[in-house]
Amino acid sequence: MKDIQDILYKVALVETHGSMDVTANSIIFDSRQIVSGCAFVAVKGVATDGHKFIDDAIEGGADVIVCEDLPAELKKHVTYCRVKDSAEALGIMAANFFENPSRELKLVGITGTNGKTTTATLLHHLFMDMGYSAGLISTVVNKIDREEINTTHTTPNPVELNRLLRDMADSGCEFCFMEVSSHAIHQKRIAGLAYDVAVFTNITHDHLDYHKTFKEYIYAKKKFFDDLDDNAIAIVNVDDNNGSVMVQNTKAKVVTLAIRTVADYKAKIIENSFAGLVLSINNQELWTNLVGGFNAYNVLSVFAVAVELGQDEMQVLTGLSKLQSVEGRFEYLRSEKNIIGIVDYAHTPDALKNVLSTIQDVRTKNEQVLTIVGCGGDRDKSKRPVMAEIAAQLSDKVILTSDNPRSEDPDSIINDMKTGIPVEKTAKAMAITNREEAIKVACSLAEPGDIVLVAGKGHEKYQEIKGQRYPFDDYEILKQTLKSLNK
Repeated sequence: MKDIQDILYKVALVETHGSMDVTANSIIFDSRQIVSGCAFVAVKGVATDGHKFIDDAIEGGADVIVCEDLPAELKKHVTYCRVKDSAEALGIMAANFFENPSRELKLVGITGTNGKTTTATLLHHLFMDMGYSAGLISTVVNKIDREEINTTHTTPNPVELNRLLRDMADSGCEFCFMEVSSHAIHQKRIAGLAYDVAVFTNITHDHLDYHKTFKEYIYAKKKFFDDLDDNAIAIVNVDDNNGSVMVQNTKAKVVTLAIRTVADYKAKIIENSFAGLVLSINNQELWTNLVGGFNAYNVLSVFAVAVELGQDEMQVLTGLSKLQSVEGRFEYLRSEKNIIGIVDYAHTPDALKNVLSTIQDVRTKNEQVLTIVGCGGDRDKSKRPVMAEIAAQLSDKVILTSDNPRSEDPDSIINDMKTGIPVEKTAKAMAITNREEAIKVACSLAEPGDIVLVAGKGHEKYQEIKGQRYPFDDYEILKQTLKSLNK
């Protein structure tokens, strides 16, 4: 139980009605989860407006209602708190309810279109290997030390997020590394959290189904840095033109990183092959088995964060050389017939271009690149033809297939993609709706030395069709298919 006045600390209250001498046993924003004695926060969400369920919440036993618009009739036994912004209030209330766990950890948030998962995961592995206890909040998995906790969103809702951070703090974690999505920033899921370090990786075409314009998407990311306090550190990739935009209004100490331009943390790619990367970071040479220019940025980001958090440079470089690739991020295998299979989460035009460009950089040019790619349903449709065009331009053969069609017809999604295939490239492209069949066909077409890229789903172990998630693992299907060709 917590006093409501303590829970509302730092919330922008407009007015209150009823007794403030009350307690709450939980904070609820979904009326279906109401329990007696709770505080219900009515949030105006994307899909529905919580204000419609205030009466249901009171009937279910809520003693406190936090809302932007007061109901016409106020119940005498209920405490009403009108706030400027319910979503922001929910984040602050959740942080207060769990006694502000983010202030007991060194909290590092990573935002950007690409590289969030890899950077956060590599940081977690690095700090664990250096002997620290650390938490991870990512698209793939949440971790408290080495304990894995399943995840449904890149950034959990404020109540779950603060509960998770509290569990980390209580378990002795000193650090937490978390992905921060643009949705989470815009929906104020991270309100009330105290970040020690914020990282900007890059920003490219994505999530325009949600943000509507690229400018809105940029400013959603920028708000993360705008809200940092003067004790925080903002680390930005200034090779991206929007890196400087991110920190225009921040109070945080600004630290830059780059490969192509002058920066506080500078890297140079010396070698790039399927054997890994050889980098020079701040004039110190490093080998890592991670592959590709995009991973050079991820490694540089990890190095910058670790050093800014007070770690010894040489110890960090040694630790980086031991790290393995992240599941579903340029995860590759080689068959007995010397066919290279690669699985990557690339589901944006820029990510797909990065992966295929990396393959082009490390290939010998004597082999074919066969790419299997699809686009998700109920998501940004404008990127579908762009993804197909990139695949056609940078591959020798392309198979357009189903990704997570969700409520859409997969053939309709593929038809949207087909419009991006240049006329002169149509002969190299085909469509196979069944994703498993598409992988098998690509492998059967591959000759020794060829490279088969399966893009779009990466670490996901399911395919979402008409509201159902069916077991599906790109890596396992690719592995078994290539193995069967050895017989």
